[in-house]
Amino acid sequence: MSFALAAVFSLLAGYIAGSIPFAVLIARSKGVDIFKHGSGNPGATNVLRVLGKPAGYTCFLLDAGKGMAAVFIANGISLQFLATDHALLPILGLLGAILGHSFSAFLKFKGGKGVATTVGGIFAMLPGVMTVGVLLWVLVFYLSGYVSLASIVLGVSLPVSALISSQTGWTEVIFCLLIAILIIIRHRANIQRLLAGTENRYRRKS
Repeated sequence: MSFALAAVFSLLAGYIAGSIPFAVLIARSKGVDIFKHGSGNPGATNVLRVLGKPAGYTCFLLDAGKGMAAVFIANGISLQFLATDHALLPILGLLGAILGHSFSAFLKFKGGKGVATTVGGIFAMLPGVMTVGVLLWVLVFYLSGYVSLASIVLGVSLPVSALISSQTGWTEVIFCLLIAILIIIRHRANIQRLLAGTENRYRRKS
């Protein structure tokens, strides 16, 4: 198999995995149309807001699993058909998963923001970089109560951590930069609400 064909298979496999709309399926199992409740976004954060912690955390883990699966599948394609551990194929697999989650073929090319899928995929590829991002997410969320702000900070931290890390090359740094840009673009409405002071804040129950 040529590298070009392996790259297409990795991207396609990632897209198919990423397109599985777990948020919609979980909400539907509870008799809820996730598009008509909360923010209307078919992602783990809205499932958490509308259906509570068990459903929200389950959705996050499943969405993260899509990213991890895409990386593992691409690694398998690389080892099986190219007989080498090619760094670009898992990146393409994860990119496909993020695009699938954000523009799912099962949802008429609608979808979530892709943060959970990104977390799972990059953790599979660059665990150190993602660990820093998750710690920042927790810190920002704890201090502010804004999931969107925490997610944006996580995204911005990825290329910075990748650049500092001695275990990443320029391919990974550039990919993390593209992911950060995509996360910011997908959160542009949230950024406008944050600036206007109208963004929904997660309220902990006393």
